[in-house]
Amino acid sequence: QVRLEESGGGLVQAGGSLTLSCRAPQTIFQGSTVGWFRRPNGEQHELIAQISWPGKVTYADSVQGRFTISRENAQNTAYLQMKDLKPEDTGVYYCRIFDVINNYWGQGTQVTVSS
Repeated sequence: QVRLEESGGGLVQAGGSLTLSCRAPQTIFQGSTVGWFRRPNGEQHELIAQISWPGKVTYADSVQGRFTISRENAQNTAYLQMKDLKPEDTGVYYCRIFDVINNYWGQGTQVTVSS
């Protein structure tokens, strides 16, 4: 069973920063796209950032300019740097690694931003 290792969530005050990481087996990380999703309490998943294998990045308007997605291919790890966090950023954050054949999700990590 493929397992994605997520880490980095926690409790932070508004204006603070956190960095999430998502590590995967080399066999699924190489050549795949990585997406970070957020699920606010009781709501649906929202795609907030995505990075392709060649490195093309896209962001949701809600996080543009505050969040940075990156990947370290040699370490089979993707990151989400979050700055200037706001209470509305609170939720469970998931990484997704996928290509035309595979689709894997992390277990989720809680991010709570207090006002």
